[in-house]
Amino acid sequence: MKIRKILLGAVSIAAIGGAGLYLFKRYVDSDHTGVALLPPEGAPKVQAAPADWDRSKSERDAAKAAYIAENQIAFDWFADFPFSQTDGTSLILLKLLPLIDPERWQGGDKLLSEVGLFFDARSKIDFLPRGVGFTGLDPQAQPGAPDLTSFTCGACHIGRVIGEDGETRYIDGAVNTTFNINKYYVRTFETLQAIYDGETDPASRVDRATGIVLAALDQAVAQSPTFFYNDFKTPYRNYDAAYEAQQVEIFRADARDLVERFMVYTEDFVDAFSDYLDKSYGDYKAQMLQGIPGMADATGVSSSHGYENLKKKIGKDLGKIILPDHPGVTDFMAVWDQDARAAEWDPSKTQLINGGGQYNGNIPIPMFRNMAASTTMGLDDPDMRVPAFAAQLLGGLPPTAYPFAVDTSKAKQGEALFAENCAACHQPNNGAVYGDLGTSPARSQVINTSLMLSARQMYQGFCPTTLELDLAGEKTKPCAEYLGVPLKDFGTAIMRPLDDQRGYNATALGGVWAIAPYLHNGSVPTMRHLLMPDTRPDSFVKGLLSYDTGNMGFAWQQDDGTGAGMVFDTRSFHAIGNAGHNRDVEDGDKTYKLDWSDDPDGADALIEYLKTL
Repeated sequence: MKIRKILLGAVSIAAIGGAGLYLFKRYVDSDHTGVALLPPEGAPKVQAAPADWDRSKSERDAAKAAYIAENQIAFDWFADFPFSQTDGTSLILLKLLPLIDPERWQGGDKLLSEVGLFFDARSKIDFLPRGVGFTGLDPQAQPGAPDLTSFTCGACHIGRVIGEDGETRYIDGAVNTTFNINKYYVRTFETLQAIYDGETDPASRVDRATGIVLAALDQAVAQSPTFFYNDFKTPYRNYDAAYEAQQVEIFRADARDLVERFMVYTEDFVDAFSDYLDKSYGDYKAQMLQGIPGMADATGVSSSHGYENLKKKIGKDLGKIILPDHPGVTDFMAVWDQDARAAEWDPSKTQLINGGGQYNGNIPIPMFRNMAASTTMGLDDPDMRVPAFAAQLLGGLPPTAYPFAVDTSKAKQGEALFAENCAACHQPNNGAVYGDLGTSPARSQVINTSLMLSARQMYQGFCPTTLELDLAGEKTKPCAEYLGVPLKDFGTAIMRPLDDQRGYNATALGGVWAIAPYLHNGSVPTMRHLLMPDTRPDSFVKGLLSYDTGNMGFAWQQDDGTGAGMVFDTRSFHAIGNAGHNRDVEDGDKTYKLDWSDDPDGADALIEYLKTL
């Protein structure tokens, strides 16, 4: 239980205390302890609106395809490889869920569709949905080990939109607006409760569950000798009937342990996450247990995994010091073009400047930012190749071009309005954190002292400066340095001090059409609603795949026929309120227009321009 030991060790040295509330416009780190929170010097460059959108779109589509082809190995690791090579849920057990509990799970090409995952027509893996990886995919996987599954980066960060022709288009690096990770955990928990059928003795529960799983396995094997892998092939391995028969025998030989591991992982997490919700979510607990598509409280999930073991060792009340003091529910972030938010060293090489990361810029270095995402799964032995390949891919991954028509004459008008009112904040490499725009501050307060110190120790424990990885034939030490500066004992570069995190980054807006709904908590359905705050609906449908081209955002008013979506009520909990970014901002003698309610034509022009970014 490596991850839990690291967290426990960190908590033992952490000063216990709540996070304070800071609501100033910007925070400047003047004592060289973290990241200087200032935008780059000089006037920001503004991307020109294209004169011919069809041509520009085709060129961007081609550039993105070429970039992925040049970085295909890194893309495959981002999309298809699991977060751990030694930990996770048995592939056989995962694929048996529809036979074990058909009321909750579908099989075939609907596997895990209940929680918003989907089969990507571009994927070479045709027996698992995009976003689920398995250990046997690794060319270096050892024979005789059971194949284990866990989620991949692509589960949260490959999205979809339905074009005007009715065809699905994939948005690499975007938000999977339908994925509901909480629902996955709760559904598997409910499946286990159904299996137990009232049995309370722990050993008897394991025996009962193992028997039911093995009976389902017999049923699957009788259906087809390629039930689990669908005769999948790669250049280095055939996952054929012989491979499958070997995996079935490996599972049978170790079935009780594999089933018990799945039970402990699922039940301990749901129990721990429930305690966190009791601490920070109050009456919104029931909804958070069911989850929200395209959203999660990643920090709360990560800390809940660490809290599981703390509760057993030092008790529930003391263990809760690792849990955040505030609710951190947010949309998944778009992760393309990470270079646009990359930090750099100041001339003294003692402080990172001109960059941020995540919503409040708390983890500025890409490798550690990716590690934070991978450790959300609570796996004890994360594979460091996954965040390393992700960093390689995402630095320059182009955002997917807007797939619909653009009024280029309006876009040209919007370019000037953007330059005048938006570019100063929404420019690449802006490290400033803004805390007075009226949005819920909860996400920016989610890290407390114990959690910050725990995270620093955990990331350095998993990825020490001595770790050497072979990334597609190139050996590298991904955690030894950043831009030439050694990271040994440089904890503040790995995660910034608390005072530097109390607000939100204004990130560059490449691909902004695809990151709707807007604000960090996904509370504003379209760009028009963001620009004209008096029109914002209190509730709307979240998680639809068709697109509202007039208002610039995913469809939000009713079911679009895809079976996706849930009603999202921004009044139901303070952390998902739709206030903020709704009034003009003065900075010295300069006024930036954020509320366009009195200028709908200006809002139209801005929307057309933003579609082209």
